[in-house]
Amino acid sequence: MPGSGTPLLEDDFQFILCEGCGQESPNLKLLTCLHTLCLGCLSKSKPIGQCPMCQMPIPQASGIPSMDNLLFINLQARLKVYKKIIGGDDLFCDNCKKPSEFWCSECEEFLCTTCSEAHHRYLASHEAKRVMDIRAGSAKDFLEGTRRTSNFCCSNPAHKNQTVSIYCQQCEKALCCSCALLDSRHAAFCDIRSETQRRQQELGTVTRALRHRRGGFEATCAALREEAARLERAQRELRELIRQRVEQLVRELRREEEELLGMLEARQEQGRRELARELQRVEGVLRRMEAGERLVEKMGLYATEQEVMDMQPFIKGALQDLQRAAVRSQAQPVGFAECRARLQALVERVEGHAEKCHP
Repeated sequence: MPGSGTPLLEDDFQFILCEGCGQESPNLKLLTCLHTLCLGCLSKSKPIGQCPMCQMPIPQASGIPSMDNLLFINLQARLKVYKKIIGGDDLFCDNCKKPSEFWCSECEEFLCTTCSEAHHRYLASHEAKRVMDIRAGSAKDFLEGTRRTSNFCCSNPAHKNQTVSIYCQQCEKALCCSCALLDSRHAAFCDIRSETQRRQQELGTVTRALRHRRGGFEATCAALREEAARLERAQRELRELIRQRVEQLVRELRREEEELLGMLEARQEQGRRELARELQRVEGVLRRMEAGERLVEKMGLYATEQEVMDMQPFIKGALQDLQRAAVRSQAQPVGFAECRARLQALVERVEGHAEKCHP
């Protein structure tokens, strides 16, 4: 039924949008904190030099990361095709302009029945799906089908039409059969599919290690929030105590009262700043962990082999950096012992003075 896939696009694929503005963009950049932003949001964040999601510094001097989020960009393009198919509009063959009944995901072409038969005759390995079958399925089914058929070609310009099927472990490059046979420098080959699976598994291992540490960060975050609340309560209680005691003093002791209140405010502000800074850091790391888990999950679900090969080293490095940063921390609680001691000394002095005045 035309349009039946729209709710899925609305609900299940929000992750492919810019995390800053929530809009589609053909220019999505992947930051080292593993959040994804469009160029517009990056431009707004450039004066600050921090990710607006977790406040991690953006290391690039220009403020524009070099790593494109190829997974999200390509998913947007594939979903646009799906929307076009389920939209109910007339579809025409890209070859003869007759009404289209088939879609080849490898050629990215709509085909009529006649052209589809010729297409199958000359490109038997390509699977052209019926448009009506795509409309009856879900967006996930469509993406899974395009993922299976999405191959990438050799980087050698002379072999640009050759499908990559081999991975050279020595030079860490994907090769076509021609490159592997003609260039003697390559050695220790393995199947490209095995290499992409290994890289996916490697990302999964790093993510699972981070997940073990996440509980500790959540506990630290909760403890910091509780400490902030305790500090507020202690500040209110001590403020009231100071005011009650100081109001008993004579006029010449008002200066002591002001000094006590100033000391209390200074300790309170110091504690608030330290707690806020540590809480912001911990929350930022948690957001990076969540972004890493989400990205690796979506890589496992939807990434093509090309996307895995292009993005895995960058994502792996970012996850390993996050592993090294994932250490528990606890801000030192701010106490009011000095302030209380000075208050007690003041009370004793006043009481002692009162006893001298009223023997």
